[in-house]
Amino acid sequence: MPEGIPIKQLQIALVGNPNSGKSTLFNALTGLNQKTGNYAGVTVDKYTGTSVFEAGGIPYQFSITDLPGIYSLFAKAPDEEVTAKALLEEVTETDVIVVVTDASNLKRNLLLSTQVLDLRRPTVVVLNMIDEAEKQGIFIDIASLQNDLGVEVIPVNSRQKQGIDALRQAIIKAGTSNVSFYDIKAASRFEEGKKGFKELLKLQFGTQAEALKLYESGDTLYRYNAIQYILTKSLKTPEQLRLKQLSARIDKVLTHRWWGYLIFLAVLTLIFQSIFTLSEIPMGWIEEGVIWTQQFLSGHLPRGEFSNLLINGVIAGIGGVVIFIPQIALLFLFIGILEDSGYMARVSFIMDRLMRPFGLNGKSVIPLMSGVACAVPSIMGTRTISNFKERLITILALPLISCSARLPVYTLIISVMIPENPHGSVFFNNKGFILLALYLMGFAAALLVAWISQKLIRQTSRSYFIMELPLYRKPQGKNLFILVYNKVRIFLFDAGKIILSISIVLWFLSSHGSDTFNTISQQQAKTETASNEQLLLEHSYAGQMGKFIEPVIKPLGFDWKIGIALLTSFAAREVFVGTMATIYNANDAENTDTIRDKISNEKDQISGAPVYNTAVCWSLLIFYAFAMQCMSTMAVVKRETGSWKWVFIQFLFMTVLAYGGAFSVYQLLS
Repeated sequence: MPEGIPIKQLQIALVGNPNSGKSTLFNALTGLNQKTGNYAGVTVDKYTGTSVFEAGGIPYQFSITDLPGIYSLFAKAPDEEVTAKALLEEVTETDVIVVVTDASNLKRNLLLSTQVLDLRRPTVVVLNMIDEAEKQGIFIDIASLQNDLGVEVIPVNSRQKQGIDALRQAIIKAGTSNVSFYDIKAASRFEEGKKGFKELLKLQFGTQAEALKLYESGDTLYRYNAIQYILTKSLKTPEQLRLKQLSARIDKVLTHRWWGYLIFLAVLTLIFQSIFTLSEIPMGWIEEGVIWTQQFLSGHLPRGEFSNLLINGVIAGIGGVVIFIPQIALLFLFIGILEDSGYMARVSFIMDRLMRPFGLNGKSVIPLMSGVACAVPSIMGTRTISNFKERLITILALPLISCSARLPVYTLIISVMIPENPHGSVFFNNKGFILLALYLMGFAAALLVAWISQKLIRQTSRSYFIMELPLYRKPQGKNLFILVYNKVRIFLFDAGKIILSISIVLWFLSSHGSDTFNTISQQQAKTETASNEQLLLEHSYAGQMGKFIEPVIKPLGFDWKIGIALLTSFAAREVFVGTMATIYNANDAENTDTIRDKISNEKDQISGAPVYNTAVCWSLLIFYAFAMQCMSTMAVVKRETGSWKWVFIQFLFMTVLAYGGAFSVYQLLS
C-alpha cells in the first residue's frame, strides 16, 4: 500500500436470493478476514468481513456485510425482516448495495434487484455463476441489461474469483461518484417520488401490514412483466439446457419417493464411518503430543501448586478436548460438501414429505440438519419458518439432534466400550454404526417430540414449502476450508474458554478438600508411601459433590466421578471429556496414560470389575443423547420464544427422557 495516503473506507451490503452464490462471493472478497455476530436486538447471524486492496494508486478498504438471503423486500420471516429493515433505514452507514443474482435464474433474481434499485441508493448488480449460465448455453447481453436497469452489471464467477477486480472498480465508482446512479427505466412503475416505494415497504412493519398484501401482489405481477420485457432483449437461452436436464435425471434417483431416503441413509453411514476411521491417526498424534507436553513439564517444573495446576488441570482439561478436533473438522467438512454440492437442498425436499405428519415442513430440515453442528445457530435459523407453530415445534425438538458438542462424549465412550474392531475391517466398523445409531435416535426423538407438540400447540394457519432446487455443483476447496476453519476456531475458543475455566475450578476442587483430605495427604507425606489418588479424590471438594448426588444417579449405573462430570458439563456437553481428564489426572502427576486408557482401566473398588462396562457406557450415551446439558441453548430458546415457559418445558421433558432412557438401558443390560 502507498505510504502517506489515507485508506478510503467503503461500507458494502451484499444482498441476494438464497442459493445465488452470495456467501461464495463474500468469501472471495474477504477470505479469512471475517467475523460472526448477531444483528442488534435479534439473534440472526451477522457475517462481516474486510477487503483491503489498491486501485489507481489509492488504498481502499471495503467493510462488507453479508445480509441474510431474501427473495423480496416484502419480508415473510424474521431473517428476511433483518435484510429489509437494513436496506430501508433512512440513516445507514452503507455506501453501496451489491445485489447478487444467479445468472442462470435471472427472471427470479431480478425481482429483488428491481426492488433494491427503486430504493434509489448506489447499487451494483452482480451476475454471479456466469460460468454455469454459459455452460447451459445462456447468453446475456450485459450492455442491454445494464441500460435497462440503469446501474453497472458485472458478470462474476465467484468460485474461481473471475470478475472480482471489475466488481471492485464498479463498487468504487458507485460509492464515490456524484453523478446520478439510477435512471428510471422499464424496471420501475412508481410515480410517488424518491421515497415512495421505500415508504410503502415500511408499512409492512407497522399496523398496516395486512393492507399492504394486496399492493404486494400487484407490484410483484407488474415487476415480473417488466422483467420479462427486459429479458426478451438481453437474454437468449437454448430450448433444452443440458445441465438442467442432467440435474433432473440425477434428481429422479436422489429425490425418489423411496430410494431418496435409502441413499440419504447411505450417505450418513459413510460420513460417520469416516469420522472414526479417518480421524484415528491425527487423534493419535494429538494424544501423544498432550502426553509428551505433560511429561516434559513434569520433568522440568518444580513440584508445587502451580505445576500441578498447569499439568493436571489446564493441560489435562484442554488436552482431553483438543484431541477431538480431527473429528469435529471432518463433521463440518462433510456438512459443507453436502451444502456446497446442492445435495442438502434435495434433503430438505425429500424430508418435507416425512416431516409433514409431525407438524413440520421442509424449512425445518435445514435447522435440524444444521443442529448436527450446533443447536444455538440452528435455533436462530428457525427464523426462516414464517409459521409460528412450526417454528416453535422445531425449536422444542431441535436440541435432541446430536450436535458437535456431543461428538467428543460419544467418541470417548464408544472407544471405551469397543476398544478394537472385532471384525478387523479397515473402514466399516461397529464404532461408526453405533455413532450413526445415536444420531438417528436423536432425530427420531426430535420427530416424536414434534408430533406430540403439534397435538398440544394449537394454531389454525397452515404453511407451504416452496423451493427451487439449485443445480449440482462441484464443492469448492476454499469455501470448505473457510467453513471448517471458522467452525473449528469457534469450537476451540468458545468451548475452550468454558473448558479452561471449569478445568481450573475443577482442579482446585479435586486437589483440595476438608480436614479429612488434608489429614490423609499429610499422613501419606510423613510415611513417604505412594499417594492414594482414589482416596484423596474421594475426600476432595469435588468428590464430596459427586458423593452428594450419587444416590440420584446410582440407578443409571453412574458413580460419584461421573456425577462430577454431569454437574460441570451442564455448562456445555463437551466439558464432560475435559472434566474426566482432569478428575483422572488430579493428584496423579506420574500416570501419563491417555484418558481413554484411564477410563477403560477403571475398576470397582469392591468387586474389581470394570466400572465402564457395556451397560454403563450405553447408559451414558443415552443420557447425553437426550439431556439438555447446554446453558447456551437454553438462553437462545428464551430469546427466540420470548418466554421462560418454553425453556422450562423443554428442559423438563429432555431431562425426563434422558433419565428414563438411561435408567431403562442400564437396568436392561446390567
